[in-house]
Amino acid sequence: MKALAARRHHPMALLVILLLALVATGGLYVALNPQTAQAEAYTEDDVNAGQALFLANCATCHGRDAQGLTDPDGATLGPSLIGVGAAAVDFQVGTGRMPMQQSGAQAAAKPPQMNEEQTRQLAAYVASLGPGPAVPDEEWLDTAQGDATRGGEIFRINCAMCHNAAGAGGALTRGKYAPQVVGVEGKHVYEAMDTGPQNMPVFNDTNLSPEDKRDVITYLETLEETGTPGGISLGSVGPVTEGLYAWTIVLSLLLGCAIWVAAKAK
Repeated sequence: MKALAARRHHPMALLVILLLALVATGGLYVALNPQTAQAEAYTEDDVNAGQALFLANCATCHGRDAQGLTDPDGATLGPSLIGVGAAAVDFQVGTGRMPMQQSGAQAAAKPPQMNEEQTRQLAAYVASLGPGPAVPDEEWLDTAQGDATRGGEIFRINCAMCHNAAGAGGALTRGKYAPQVVGVEGKHVYEAMDTGPQNMPVFNDTNLSPEDKRDVITYLETLEETGTPGGISLGSVGPVTEGLYAWTIVLSLLLGCAIWVAAKAK
């Protein structure tokens, strides 16, 4: 007992206790966080095939080890992909944003260059590099279980300031923009919330639960189905197009009518 008590007062005892606490905390996080178990869903063949795809299509910007690359001036060519998770790959590749067609303020959506199987394999490889958000389960994409009214409230509080209350998107600073989210596949909407691509903040399960995300997807699907019952949407971007419509079309018609009346009066 005396020997144990002596070790307890050793100068290194506190450091050892802290290290053990950190190891225990990390182990519990990995064991209890469902997003870190995503690599188990992929086979070794998936990972190997994904690595081959990565080296052929992505390593030029992200580096052969996926830790990112910078040019001689220090500008980032491609960020590190360690820990971004399968969801980030599925979103970026599945929406055609990656591989990028050309450099710019942000990657634009375009027809995907890889099929679903290739996208899955690439996601498997990136997921094997470090834990990160997983591709969502079908349960959280089933809008039949979602609440569109609640989803609308969540969307207006967290998303409408950039994406517009109608989900039509909008301009940001320095050539960046918030893309349209109506008509986007539910899986990709969920993944965007989970990973925070480009200028978007991350809404992980601590910020928005899977149920919240499903409700948002349900709301956006409802907007798509409803359309514009009030008439012409004019892009759903508010007073800009409404004012342009008034000045260029309505006033032109009024001016034309005034000229016609004046001509008839002569």
